[in-house]
Amino acid sequence: MHWSLDVSFREDACKVRRDEGPANLACLRRLALTQLQRETSLKASVKSKRCRAGWDPAYMLKVLDCSVLSI
Repeated sequence: MHWSLDVSFREDACKVRRDEGPANLACLRRLALTQLQRETSLKASVKSKRCRAGWDPAYMLKVLDCSVLSI
């Protein structure tokens, strides 16, 4: 999982180092990674899916629509 986070989100280059910031961002990155991996309509890398979600609001809604949270 660490390799995926580093390649897709450049986690090692993150400069947030104070208080609860690193833990909060790590949690959000893991959630985003899970959502991107569960979205299967686009056959692309996680990094490509992430870029596409940033460019295309319709695709972002499709990624966010994948039910991952079971609270």
